[in-house]
Amino acid sequence: MRDEESFGRYVMEAYPDLVRRAVLLVGDHGHAEDLVQISLASVYAHWRRVREPDAYVRTVMTRKAIGWRIRRWHSELPTDPLPEAAGGADWLAESDLSSVVRQALMALPPEQRAVVVLRYFDDCSEAEIAAVLKCSTGTVKSRASRALDSLRANGLLTEEGHMR
Repeated sequence: MRDEESFGRYVMEAYPDLVRRAVLLVGDHGHAEDLVQISLASVYAHWRRVREPDAYVRTVMTRKAIGWRIRRWHSELPTDPLPEAAGGADWLAESDLSSVVRQALMALPPEQRAVVVLRYFDDCSEAEIAAVLKCSTGTVKSRASRALDSLRANGLLTEEGHMR
């Protein structure tokens, strides 16, 4: 199969999940779509060598999200009202991820947010997270602990680690 075809098929299948993950990392749907597009463009250049697409894209996206500074674009300004999104309603409003949780994630430093997203959204092990973030498993554990302490301090988690 040609690289373009396999990459196109992957993007079509994975795009919704990639955007959901990116929203957790950057907190905004528009910036999340930008992050996914930038990450996929980087991945495409190496697509022929990629053996595990989900893990590779997750790694690229997470690293870009941590180091990414949102830049304002001043060259284009819409002059007409934008059309409604397909399906009418905002998909994020319909998702089971509440705005309270998104806000709590955005209050965490990027490295802690990445650990929480990788651990609890992507169900990665500490070793996998350490590989993605290029740090030790001890660093992953301490970032996770600090993130959960912060979420508890904000009243979002019980002492047992359950959502309130």
